Amino acid sequence: MNPYLGYAIAALAVAVYAGILYALWATGRIGPDRSLTLLGPALMVKTKKGRSALDRWGRFVRFWTAVSDAGIVLAAAAMAVIVALLALDAVESFRLTPATAPSPTEALGLPGINPVIPLGYGIVALVIGVVLHELMHGVIARSQKIGVKTLGVLWFVVPVGAFVEQDDADMMAASRRRRDRVAAAGVLANFVLAIVFFAALSVLVATSVQPNAAGVGVAAVESGYPAANNSTLAPGDIITSVNGSSTSSVDQFESALAATYPGENITIGVYKPSLGYVTDEAVTLAPSPTVKGRGFLGVEVYSLTPAQLKQTLVWPWGSPAGSLTGSIDWVVLPLATIEPVAGPTAGFFHLSGPLAHASPSAFWVGANLLYWLSWMSLLLGLSNSLPLVPLDGGLLFRDFAQSVAARFKSGWDAARLDRFGGRAVAASSTLVLVLLVWQFVVPRLL
Repeated sequence: MNPYLGYAIAALAVAVYAGILYALWATGRIGPDRSLTLLGPALMVKTKKGRSALDRWGRFVRFWTAVSDAGIVLAAAAMAVIVALLALDAVESFRLTPATAPSPTEALGLPGINPVIPLGYGIVALVIGVVLHELMHGVIARSQKIGVKTLGVLWFVVPVGAFVEQDDADMMAASRRRRDRVAAAGVLANFVLAIVFFAALSVLVATSVQPNAAGVGVAAVESGYPAANNSTLAPGDIITSVNGSSTSSVDQFESALAATYPGENITIGVYKPSLGYVTDEAVTLAPSPTVKGRGFLGVEVYSLTPAQLKQTLVWPWGSPAGSLTGSIDWVVLPLATIEPVAGPTAGFFHLSGPLAHASPSAFWVGANLLYWLSWMSLLLGLSNSLPLVPLDGGLLFRDFAQSVAARFKSGWDAARLDRFGGRAVAASSTLVLVLLVWQFVVPRLL
């Protein structure tokens, strides 16, 4: 298959999209007073339908006020965390080389562009996360007596989200607290969604998934080495022992191989999905290409065993390595090429319980979708917390700065406080942009 076919299809889709936009603009159907409006290269399809539903949902003023006040606190905490992580990344960038530096595409949380986010799962999760994010903005806005002008869908070749357009005059006339409730609503919605989808995934995996064997999962077999030449090891197999020593963890597997020498005949216990049971294989080891005097098998194993992967999906805070490590493992599953669970990794497990007779492929599509719904919601919540214009965090930071100034500068009028808030958010936006660019540029300059 032509490796550039995907790029050609994407370029054609963008060209067709651009042609449609031009035709709509040339016929006068796109404009600020029309139902079709441009937001950069994206097409906003606006409607006034649905505003009555927001009014109905937003009529529980006390409830939504209490919820959105909690959202402000949560958004402020998330803002501090994400800025601290960016600062930590900036420090760590001094240790990177050009070869190990992240690519700029990794800074964009867009499916198909970011190499970590799969296109199908990513688009579905992004659309759902953005739609519910925007709906929460609308509900909280109406609960705070702030008008909503339009609702709609955002297109860029494909639907990429939704929006709720608040009344600008109402927003500016509202008190800082009411305005901040609206701004924090989307962040709160994404974090709540992340928890809900995580809980659903946790229950699903806990009740329905069992590892096929206790051991390390084979990710790849290197050609020209013993695992490929004189054994039948393949991706998706589980190595359960080496010379009779259990390999229920990656450390145990590495320790068992560290005690071998080139030319040694060893016996490997292997669970093969094609057989459905553990069998022994005799392998003659080759010299290690990196460690003199050590035997070399020629396999790459996953950083998490099947049992550890289940634990991470069900309750990462219960990881034997600690709650922090378990949480990091959950977040970086895509970087470890373990999520989505499909193909070889799906072969590490069998279904049990009520879903024992379900289709494994259909099951993992559903489980993977829940993971990405949770993952993308967490990403949206954190990224929108950044004190960066025009994100929700930018509006919140501006108001936070004004609130602090009002406490210490009692003689400042509203206009001066507004100017101070504008300068503060401009400074924070500049800092965030510098930190974002820093991790991609600095390693390539050292």
